Amino acid sequence: MIKKISPLMVQGTTSDAGKSVLVAGLCRVLYRKGIKVAPFKPQNMALNSAVTKDGGEIGRAQAVQAQACCVEPTVHMNPVLLKPCSDTGAQVILQGKAITDMEAQSYHDYKKVALNTVMDSYTRLDEEYQSVVIEGAGSPAEINLRANDIANMGFAEEADVPVIIVADIDRGGVFAHLYGTLELLSESEQNRVKGFVINHFRGDIGLLQSGLDWLEAKTGKPVIGVLPYLHGFNLDAEDAISAVQNVDEQAKLNVVVPVFTRISNHTDFDALRLHPQINFRYVGKGERLDNADIIILPGTKSVRSALEYLRQQGWDNDILKHLRYGGKVIGICGGYQMLGESISDPDGVEGVAGASDGLGLLPVTTVLTGEKRLSNVEGMFTFNSESILVSGYEIHVGRTKTNNTSPIQLTNGTPDGAVSDCKQILGTYLHGFFDNQEVVRLVSEWAGVKDIETFDHQQRNEQAIERIADAIEEHLELSKLWPDVF
Repeated sequence: MIKKISPLMVQGTTSDAGKSVLVAGLCRVLYRKGIKVAPFKPQNMALNSAVTKDGGEIGRAQAVQAQACCVEPTVHMNPVLLKPCSDTGAQVILQGKAITDMEAQSYHDYKKVALNTVMDSYTRLDEEYQSVVIEGAGSPAEINLRANDIANMGFAEEADVPVIIVADIDRGGVFAHLYGTLELLSESEQNRVKGFVINHFRGDIGLLQSGLDWLEAKTGKPVIGVLPYLHGFNLDAEDAISAVQNVDEQAKLNVVVPVFTRISNHTDFDALRLHPQINFRYVGKGERLDNADIIILPGTKSVRSALEYLRQQGWDNDILKHLRYGGKVIGICGGYQMLGESISDPDGVEGVAGASDGLGLLPVTTVLTGEKRLSNVEGMFTFNSESILVSGYEIHVGRTKTNNTSPIQLTNGTPDGAVSDCKQILGTYLHGFFDNQEVVRLVSEWAGVKDIETFDHQQRNEQAIERIADAIEEHLELSKLWPDVF
């Protein structure tokens, strides 16, 4: 029988309040104390996902949190994943496997069933680990979502776990956020809130003290601590595209990525976005794909509609102009499919059944099927007369065929990707492709940039986890959460 310590659920006053990062940091703090800990998020809505060792799909944030725990991620760490495929519907993934697409109202009713899956996964983790640190979703005070809730207080009540509430002071109105959120909870829910955490504070803490005193007196709940704003801090995002762009006149390489309406796995580009010698820019609606050495088309949950959006923005013409001037183009997953000759969806897997002409820049054709490919892979990438070992993960429903020799030969014997005859265009299904330092070097040389610095993205993630854990240990009164440990 393993020695147990209390689980803890981190809920937030808003989306992007810092829940994911706080959970990762708390997990690392417990790991440092010798506690066998696991992360858990009952329900996640995100297009950034990761593939577990057993071939399941979970939110990217839970994979990072598992890294903070120094354990292998499993599907039970995020038993319900919702991947939006329209403004009102999403693909529903239970314990790593896609089961169906649902409209919002249908899913709202289905949550009664999904709760069984959530509790099954939580029970498994609770039995295996000494503690579980749980992340809520959005805000627990969304009145319209309270019925059948499985993401926040609905889960906390069912599992009988204590809760802390985090708010981002950088957004403004932090005391209203915390006080108002608590007031909108039921009495039993209020009773399980152990305290508050204020995130992203910068300035003189003395100027905040009167507000902290007021909050504690008004609510009867302690402020567990105030976390400082950590300048230059970056950890793989749950879903929101980071506003942090690296723009440096001394940079050697210019990379541009268009943002589709349902862009997926944009964490693919963090290794480029944060590289000190790369000017990286996301391009949105009404902007141009210009001033680039490399244009990268990202993945998307709805590839044909994203391709139509690309044309509506005139980005297809921008790409052709870029190529005429000798620029390079890369497509990842859905972006790879777009670069081909055609994309067929005979069964309406991603929407209305039909077919679309691709950009015609790679000699490949794609058929979308109902079976999603989920796997962690590795293989040899042969490019510019050099071969290097690469690894990544595949998440796609398309089956793509090409007559050209593929640049990547996976160890399972499957070829991946394509290169154009003009050698200016490359496509691959591998997410995480750029996390490999040698890949970044090779594509930089392909774009005419020599001697680019080594930048270890995985090590940067590890340093970020250590940094937030250090801040938590310094600024939070952890004895109020785990008195037997701290």
